[in-house]
Amino acid sequence: MGEDAESPKINHTFLRDYVTEADVISTVEFNQTGDLLATGDKGGRVVIFQRETESKGESEEVGETGDSGEYNVYSTFQSHEPDFDYLKSLEIEEKINKIRWLPQQNAAHFLLSTNDKTIKLWKVSERDKRPEGYNLKDEEGRLKDISTITSLQVPVLKPTDLMVEVRPRRVFANGHTYHVNSISVNSDGETYLSADDLRINMWHLGITDRSFNIVDIKPANMEDLTEVITAAEFHPQHCHVFVYSSSKGTLRLCDMRASALCDKHTKSFEEPEDPGSRSFFSEIISSVSDVKFSHSGRYLLTRDYLTAKVWDLNMDKGPVETYQVHEYLRSKLCSLYENDCIFDKFECVWNSSDSVIMTGAYNSFFRMFDRETGRGVTLEAWRESSKPRAVLRTRRVYTGGKRRRGDVGVDSLDFTKKILHMAWHPSENIIAIAATNNLYIFQDRVNPETQAQ
Repeated sequence: MGEDAESPKINHTFLRDYVTEADVISTVEFNQTGDLLATGDKGGRVVIFQRETESKGESEEVGETGDSGEYNVYSTFQSHEPDFDYLKSLEIEEKINKIRWLPQQNAAHFLLSTNDKTIKLWKVSERDKRPEGYNLKDEEGRLKDISTITSLQVPVLKPTDLMVEVRPRRVFANGHTYHVNSISVNSDGETYLSADDLRINMWHLGITDRSFNIVDIKPANMEDLTEVITAAEFHPQHCHVFVYSSSKGTLRLCDMRASALCDKHTKSFEEPEDPGSRSFFSEIISSVSDVKFSHSGRYLLTRDYLTAKVWDLNMDKGPVETYQVHEYLRSKLCSLYENDCIFDKFECVWNSSDSVIMTGAYNSFFRMFDRETGRGVTLEAWRESSKPRAVLRTRRVYTGGKRRRGDVGVDSLDFTKKILHMAWHPSENIIAIAATNNLYIFQDRVNPETQAQ
């Protein structure tokens, strides 16, 4: 049957590109084994993906020896709902700011999720059996008449379809006056920290009604406020050490053995500013948006607006490595300030061996830097590269000189397509990239024997 000439035509391109604000991914996190991947969005939802194991034949077809299955949806649940602070007459968004997995202790998995105010502990478990043969209940769960019971039987477990149950175990509320920007699980497996703009609290996972304040930078007079806390993280091995970053570009390393209240830091890391290059935007672009300990615990990785930096804990004079992420935007800071893009908070991550770092950029680009050679590569997360077995293509931003085919001009960059959130598998070359409402998972398909040569 032919189409009616009068019927309206559906713009499929518009429908594909239309994104509701609630569907925008706001955080990405692998668990400790890398078998589970959790994402949170601005609608307060958490989606957990599970890695499916491939058969040996499928692995050999792509020339691999390892186990490398795809990630499929494992469970979806509503973590936070919109709320209202009646005391301050402020709406509290349901947006998930951070997700952190707890070390696995048994068959169940546990994760922490937080919005601006409330942190929740969730238990994720599987059930593939159900009890049957109750003495006091019938098959539909209704209570039996005791007078009809003539014999007793032992209830048995019968196989049933696999069910994934997600239940809230703890709700940690009323701990923060300002917006929570970070949570980090301690290496002792019993405590975690949460940070807002002015304070950092330490919680015990079993106690919800109180926390211990370990950093407080709120001045007596708020007019004297000069900086805010932007990120915080525990050391991966030492449970008494943590670091937090500030909007002034400063990193402060704290040791809770020296003082319970860590207003006085153990070490401070800051790059001296060149007075000749100072401008109106200097303080804005020097603000640290993310800080991560290396897996070894020896280095810190930070991200400000234009650069990613690596710091050695034993050298506090300045960064030991500086990588230009998109230096070509320095001449565009005025327009980026006008459209608020200059305040975007990019994350950064290490690979499993701490030899490569990764961070995001605009135009659906993200960058990787090899620490040994210092070389960087620009990659693009787009729909064509999400096809199975597709190879990621490198991109280049044209800033002058000879223009190559496929180069992207600075003026043609799409600043609405930004890669802010990402995660790297804890032991393999698998990365997860969040691009607005899309999650891209890329895997290095190079044969290990070939890669070592």
